[in-house]
Amino acid sequence: MILRPARESDRDTIRRIVHEVHINPLNLDWRRFIVAEEESQIVGIGQIKPHGDDTRELASLAVIPSRQGQGIGTALVRALLQDSTPPLYLTCRTRLTSYYVRFGFVLLQPAEMPPYYRRLSRLVNLFAGGGRQRMAVMRWSGP
Repeated sequence: MILRPARESDRDTIRRIVHEVHINPLNLDWRRFIVAEEESQIVGIGQIKPHGDDTRELASLAVIPSRQGQGIGTALVRALLQDSTPPLYLTCRTRLTSYYVRFGFVLLQPAEMPPYYRRLSRLVNLFAGGGRQRMAVMRWSGP
């Protein structure tokens, strides 16, 4: 497996993988992505996405279902963090927080979140219904 910067020709594959794994399909600029490729097939993707409030987010991390659990996501996260300066934020399903803790991310309470993430968290969790929290916000402050 190799990790490499995405190319314009990867744009449709990136979009397909994002839709296949049911994650946020907004702001998928191929120029921000790295891809995991094996035997000329993209098996995983991820990006660092900038926001208008000067925060940056580890986002769009996805591995094709048939290759999940094989270390591809871990390799992508490590590569993205290696080239990033803190702080870096991410949003994820609450059940995935323990995965990101391994990389040094910490779960944030609403009062600790930048305004963009606080609003997003409230909105997503409001629509979750039943008082359930479906989305977590986490921060990486460096190695």
